[in-house]
Amino acid sequence: MNIFKLPDLGEGLTEVEIVEWLVKVGDQVNVDQPVATVETAKAIVEIPSPQKGTIYKLYGDVGDIVNVGDPLMEFDGEGAAAPAAPPAAARKDTGTVAGELQVTDEVVKEQATSVGQATSGIKATPAVRALAKRLDVDLAIVTPSGPNDTITAADVQRVSKILKEVGPLEPLRGVRRTMAKAMTMANAEVVPVTIYEDADINAWKGKDDITIRLIHAIVAGCQAEPALNSWYDSHAVGRRILKKIDLAIAVDTPDGLFVPVLRDVASRDAKDLRGGLEAIKKAVRERNIPPEEMRGYTFTLSNFGTFSGRYANPIVVPPTVAILGAGRIRQEVVVSNGQPAVHWIMPLSLTFDHRSVTGGEATRFMGAVVASLEKAE
Repeated sequence: MNIFKLPDLGEGLTEVEIVEWLVKVGDQVNVDQPVATVETAKAIVEIPSPQKGTIYKLYGDVGDIVNVGDPLMEFDGEGAAAPAAPPAAARKDTGTVAGELQVTDEVVKEQATSVGQATSGIKATPAVRALAKRLDVDLAIVTPSGPNDTITAADVQRVSKILKEVGPLEPLRGVRRTMAKAMTMANAEVVPVTIYEDADINAWKGKDDITIRLIHAIVAGCQAEPALNSWYDSHAVGRRILKKIDLAIAVDTPDGLFVPVLRDVASRDAKDLRGGLEAIKKAVRERNIPPEEMRGYTFTLSNFGTFSGRYANPIVVPPTVAILGAGRIRQEVVVSNGQPAVHWIMPLSLTFDHRSVTGGEATRFMGAVVASLEKAE
């Protein structure tokens, strides 16, 4: 038999979800014939057959997660033997005891053991752990009520009842799964600090393209403080300040958060930027955006105010060191020329990685962003 393993799809992708099998066992396939549709963190792609042959076995069902290097399918090779059948003596366990049963008057007391690597890990007896496994309860979420913080059978049964009431677990797939991993990594590694500011945009003419204005403001900020357009290397404890600004734009979809990239935004005019923005948004909606268009960014913009919200604590994803969030534009009473006036205000939130960026650098960046936004264009 010839086993075809999930190939390396590049761009750091390590796993896929099976969306659809395009073949079945017994089918004849040709080289490069699509055999499966899979969903990566970035797109839905077809997997081609590496050879001509007959499908002997498919590994995994629709919805399963397959890691790079895991078996995906098996071809029927010439002269290959079929998998051996189970031994004839094998039979279903009926729960009876085979062999000699030793009898003793010694009383054995079952001891609670710790689960996990930490010395202060979860304590539960083997019987309780077996019960948790049977009821599909993660002991890490169980509050112990036994002596010395030991989890009891009643604790496991209580949590099992609660889980049944709240409904089944929804596994995160595709983009949402990748987002969860990225947020976990960011939370464990980055030292985030967020500063807030308001930009008085009353000088705008009313037809300004908000996203393009924000992009221009980020360019102004990076030119004033290049330290925010950089990558931080936690292993080398160093940073790389980058000349070109490749801006990631957070795009919300029903499938999860996509972050496509607009390349070299400092050298492009407003029309070119708008065209590029529409192109990547269309590619995201149709789920055919190339993986290379979602990596290698140097700064991130989250225009969450399109939906709602004034301020936020945007998440910095390594190796980048900063992200700017723009909240919902509002009218507010301000002091203008010594008199109260109603102006349009854009709230801004800048999160930066304090391992790489100082407070002075961040505030000077924010000052340049605000100055750019407050200009009339």
